Parts: sequence; C-alpha cells; structure tokens
Amino acid sequence: MLTERIAAVAHEANREFCRQHGDFSQPVWEDAPEWQRQSAINGVIFHRDHPGADPSDSHNNWMREKQAAGWRYGETKDTDAKTHPCLVPYEELPAHQRAKDHLFRSIVRALLPFAE
Repeated sequence: MLTERIAAVAHEANREFCRQHGDFSQPVWEDAPEWQRQSAINGVIFHRDHPGADPSDSHNNWMREKQAAGWRYGETKDTDAKTHPCLVPYEELPAHQRAKDHLFRSIVRALLPFAE
C-alpha cells in the first residue's frame, strides 16, 4: 500500500529529526507500535483528503486522533498513561515541534503525486 510507504518515509524523517534534537525515543518504522504506524498513516490520509491543509491543521488532526484514543496533556510522553506534551494548541508548541508538522506535510505533498 503506497499510503503506508509514504507514512513510513515521513515517520523515518520525523525519527531522524527527533534524534537531531536529542530525542532518541522514536523506534524505526518496522519496530514502531501499531498505534504509532496508524497515526502516521492517518496523517497521510488527512493530507491526501485535505490538500490545502497547513501544518496547524495537521497538528489539530493529530490532536483529535490522540484525544479520541484517550490521550491527554502531560509534561512527558508516557504511552502507558497516554500523556503527551504536544497536546496543546499549535501556537503553543515549541518551534522544533511545529517544524515536525511542516516536515510531515512537505514529505506527504512531495510523494502523494506518485500514489496516483
């Protein structure tokens, strides 16, 4: 499925971006838990279905997905407690977190034309 391959590329770019900022918690795509892979796939589908979406729309979509799955704001990311520090309005995110939304959208936009 090409959507999944685009999600894998975006995930790996995000993983490396995180590593460059000292966050080594992101597993490679093949080792990522199903919920994490599905979140990236959902992000690709969102951008496919909303080609004019900007990075804040992407973040809001991600937040809705997380909150629907029972996640809430927490100062640290904890998959067991389902807390995440990025569950805040886009404007409140640190610059490097906002950059991840730009990166994801750019990768999806670059690769989607090849999915048709």
